[in-house]
Order: sequence, then C-alpha cells, then structure tokens
Amino acid sequence: MICNVLEYLESAKEKFSEKDAFADVSKKVSYKQTEETAKRIGSGLLNKKIKQGTVVVLADRDVESLMTFFGIAYAGSIYVPVDKKLPEKRIESILQVTKTEYMIVKRNDYEQAKRLKFQGEILVMEELMESPLEIEKLENVRQKHIDTNPLYIIFTSGSTGVPKGVTISHRSVIDLVEQFTNTFGFQEEEVFANQAPFDFDVSVKDIYLTLKNKATMYIVPKKMFVMPRQLMEYLEKKKITTIIWAASALGVVCAFKGLKKIKPSALKRVMFSGEVLPVKVLNYWKENMPDTTFINLYGPTEITCNCTYYMVNREFETEDILPVGKPFPNTKILLLGEDNKEVSVGEIGEICVAGSSLALGYYNNEEATKKAFCQNPLHNLYADRIYKTGDLGYYNERKELVFSSRKDHQIKHMGHRIELAEIEINVNSIDFIRKCCCIYDKAQEKIVLFYESAEEKDVQLIKLLREKLPKYMCPNKMCWMEEMPMNSHEKIDRVMLKELLVEG
Repeated sequence: MICNVLEYLESAKEKFSEKDAFADVSKKVSYKQTEETAKRIGSGLLNKKIKQGTVVVLADRDVESLMTFFGIAYAGSIYVPVDKKLPEKRIESILQVTKTEYMIVKRNDYEQAKRLKFQGEILVMEELMESPLEIEKLENVRQKHIDTNPLYIIFTSGSTGVPKGVTISHRSVIDLVEQFTNTFGFQEEEVFANQAPFDFDVSVKDIYLTLKNKATMYIVPKKMFVMPRQLMEYLEKKKITTIIWAASALGVVCAFKGLKKIKPSALKRVMFSGEVLPVKVLNYWKENMPDTTFINLYGPTEITCNCTYYMVNREFETEDILPVGKPFPNTKILLLGEDNKEVSVGEIGEICVAGSSLALGYYNNEEATKKAFCQNPLHNLYADRIYKTGDLGYYNERKELVFSSRKDHQIKHMGHRIELAEIEINVNSIDFIRKCCCIYDKAQEKIVLFYESAEEKDVQLIKLLREKLPKYMCPNKMCWMEEMPMNSHEKIDRVMLKELLVEG
C-alpha cells in the first residue's frame, strides 16, 4: 500500500534511474538526480531542526522548484508553492496565514524575499541542494509518516479578501493519481506538457502522474501560450502524449488557429478544466485532431483537483453545454437542494463531494473549514464528511452531471432568477468571441457583458443574443476588450472586472 507520494519517485528511480523525469526551458533532470537532490534539500531542512509545519517556496516554473517540493516532503513538512510573480501584498497575506518559519528562494530572488514582511528565516535553494545527505534522519521521518499527513497547501482567493490555504494530504494525491491512471490508462511512455503554474492545482496532476507512471514532464514556457504555432511545434518536437490544461489555453489555440499547419502527431489525450470550455473550441480541436481523446474534468482545489470526468463521445452544437460526466471511482457526488435533500434528474442542486479526495480543510482557518466541510446532511449515523463546492449542477436525461453555475453567480433581475453562466455560454457560441464574462451591477441593476474579440461588435453581438436569449437575460451594457484580464491561474479575473465596473 502506498502511503507517501515519495514512494512513486523512488520506484521510478529504481527502474529508470537515468530517464528524464522533468525538464524546463534550460535544463532537465533524471529520476536519479531528482531523488538525490530532493533528499539533500530534505537533509538540509532537517539540520535546521525543522518542525512538521509549513515551508513556503517562492517558486518559478522550473525543475529546481519541483525538487524543492519533494525535498520538503522528505523532511516531513508541508510545501506551500507561491508564484514569485504574485504581488507582494498577496505573498505577505499567505505568509501571515501559514505562520511559516522558513521560506526557500532561489539566489536571484533573495532581495525580493527580503522586502517581504517575513519574520522567519530565508533559505537559498541552491545552498540546500548541496547539503550533505542525512540518511538516518530521513529514515526517522519516513518511519513516523502516515498517509493523512499534509503534503502541500495551495491558496485560493477568499471571499473576505484573505486567501484560504487548501491543505491536501498524501492520501488524497495518491487517490487522485491512482484513479486517473486506472481510468485513462496512463503508461510509462507518457510525456506530459505542463501548462499550469505550480501554485495552481492543475499542475498537481502533471507532477504526480509523471511520478506514478515513471513518465516524463516538460514545463512548457509560458510565452508559447501567446504563440500557438510555436506551441504546437513544441508539442510535436517533444512528442507530447497528454496535455492537462486550463480551458482558456485551448481557447487561445482555437482563436489563433494554432492547429492550421501543425497537428501534434503523438498527442493521445487532451484534458481540460478550470472553466467551462465553449463547444466551438472543443469542435475546433476535434476537427483537427480526430484521433485524440477529449476529456472534460471538473472539481475545485478542495477535492484535490478533480472529482468527475466526461470522455467526449458524441457531437455537440455550439449552444450546448458539455457535461462534467460522472465521479471517479472512490468518489461520491451528492446534488443537494436548499432543503439539504437530493434533487431529482433535471433539478438544480449544489454539487457536494465525499471521498478520500477531500482536503483536510483550510490551513489556520477553522471557521471557513467548518462552513465548507461538514457532515453529510442525509444522515447522522456516523461521521461522513462532505465538501460543499458552492457550484450548482444537475443531471441530464443521460444521467450525466452538468455544471450550471456558481451559487454566487445566480442573480435576481427584472423579477427573474438568472444564471450568468447561461448568458456566457450563449455569448461564447458566437464565432467572433474569444472570451467573455458577465458581471451583475447591483447598484445600477444591470447585467454587464465584458467580451474579447478582434474588434468592437456591440451592435452585432446584441442582435445575435436577442435571437438566442429572452429579453430579460440580454446584457444591459456591453464592454469590449482587446484582451480580457486573466489571473495567475489563467482564469478570467472577475475581481478586476468588478473593479473596472466601479471605476467606470
């Protein structure tokens, strides 16, 4: 029985010592190098008398950051990946929540780290990598390990403005990669192309599926996602077999016709999540990659990346909504109505999740944990914890789960209850639209549509929407943007759009 994710690394090293494990734009590391460097980092931390608490890593998208994560795990501590490009105030908020004693940075980022309001010790990554091995100390840590120990904390934006640290155990990550591997048939020949930054949970699948399957992971340079042709050349050159990307990344390739000249020949699986993928984007990819399997994944950070999946097996019209499918094995989905009872097929309820995939809660935030992680309301016979996602969904006539919207994106307008996501789906079905986002201006009682396209097309857009939507659902104000603001997780930055609304 696997109890520690590091067992995947060690197993891969035993079988494929010299095989490339991870590679970034400037370097690559074998499984042997990865394990030894991680153990040296873990040894260096143990020599610091580190406690089994948190260690913040000011991370970049490179192999050194990955090995540092594993090194912290070897020390029996919890790694907290923080993108070094985040605003300093955001980083300081995370440091306040974690109350960490140590922060690891690359030598070039040391001065940046010193500017932060951090009371602990700043450690240099390159120096830790040269620490002498402490085999006995590492073994002592392993002997005390249990699979429910925390592995990492990834921060999401809190509704109060204070970031929430989702705490994930070894057991949850093990459950994730075992179910993914069994469901989709990953093998040792897999080559993954990582798109997501390491402080975004989409990257967890890339990292640990690589270790579990003794595969190889390439960290795709971020600049390539604005140069789709070069991106496709990269996938072809590296013989990428699987991509697990944010839906927005697939949308960029579609918008700029990135598959027009180069179609990655080794690509077997295209998996996507994060936001609802417009059907027009899916159909573009399918037309150009007819032999590739497309998989829609759903799930928030709090359930360790994904709890449901839908392997696309039929045709969809542009106005259709892609199902998020069915739960992974060892995961249970409940759709609960406002009365905390299960809803019938076709009725909308809140998506709730149970299983080993659930996070341990929010780090250093008992109040938020109790609110989101609670007893299954269907019974009180034994402890049966569920996570209330805040997402609404329903089962269609095929008994497939369909995401409807966020609970907080449902509005009351002109006497009607409206799902803003439904408006967005119809806008995204229009050919010239690249991205869109609906915001409700409560003060003015107006539905505001922000949209990205090559040029301003307010008149044409509202005319097309009147053919698709009832009058009360049509946006009251249109805001054309040359480029939609995106957050660090490649999702539309709704907070910034709301600020623009207030400023406007």
